[in-house]
Amino acid sequence: MERPTRVALALGAGGARGYAHIGVIQVLQERGYEITSVAGTSMGAVIGGLHAAGGLEDYARWVSSLNQRDVLRLMDPSIKAPGAIRAEKVLAKVTELLGGATIEDLPIPFTAVTTDLLAGREVWFQEGPAHAAIRASFALPSFISPVALNGRLLADGGLLNPVPVAATTAASADLTVAVTLSEIQPTPGAGPVQETADPRPMGDSLDRARGAVAQMLEGELVRTVSGWLSGVREPQAPTEAPAEATGEDLFEELPEGLRTLDVMQLSLQAMQRLVTRYQLAGYPPDLLITIPKSSCRTLDFHRAEEMIALGRAEATRALQQHQATTS
Repeated sequence: MERPTRVALALGAGGARGYAHIGVIQVLQERGYEITSVAGTSMGAVIGGLHAAGGLEDYARWVSSLNQRDVLRLMDPSIKAPGAIRAEKVLAKVTELLGGATIEDLPIPFTAVTTDLLAGREVWFQEGPAHAAIRASFALPSFISPVALNGRLLADGGLLNPVPVAATTAASADLTVAVTLSEIQPTPGAGPVQETADPRPMGDSLDRARGAVAQMLEGELVRTVSGWLSGVREPQAPTEAPAEATGEDLFEELPEGLRTLDVMQLSLQAMQRLVTRYQLAGYPPDLLITIPKSSCRTLDFHRAEEMIALGRAEATRALQQHQATTS
């Protein structure tokens, strides 16, 4: 009997788009691949850890049953905590499905990738309570509070390693499969863009910027979380221009509705695209499956069924292409 192809799986960060990881795993299993190692960061750590522990099927059924109102109740909004949400109710469900497992005792080797904010370095969890490592890994900056453990202040692993292929290099595998939850290349091109500081008509560029912000702001969940962070509103800027020229008159008006949280998200996404390119250049997988960033907003955790289906479709397409090129 022919031995199944052994797969080392790296699951990337991307909030609710991480549900697509479930569909990818389902397709790999249905096609006879054996997943022998899993590394995950952020939502990838949640899905990867649950798969390694054998609880992913139950988790998929649970999240597929959640509507937007259910998700809002699970978010644990917090005004004083260093994050908009604590997510303790979600963690409680994940902990229940993990059954108190430690990482070293899981049937499949698993690595949860986090970021030490104080040391500014990547941290890999390969032993200890699985639920604690997963909680540290998905502490989304500005959304979910970081955690303190062993003298480290730990936050989302996606800050330094959005797609943790490096954590799978020691695995005994025939094929390394990585799943990224955002486009790797910025548009257009990957390099810097030459620009003049002299004002000129913005045309379509400003319209695209406004459209991107409008897309980010639409939806009850994002508006609600933004509202949690609003707190005390900043005073309105004076309507009249200052007497002395400051150079501000050179700039166009910012897109309507833009908040501090939106700027933080856009900044983080730009940084993660760059980091992802460098990580994948240093540790290229044999097969890369890409889930478009436009497919789902970060906090759309009520869209599990849709994202699982997308993960299945993208995995099927990528595997067919890979088999066609290698056969």
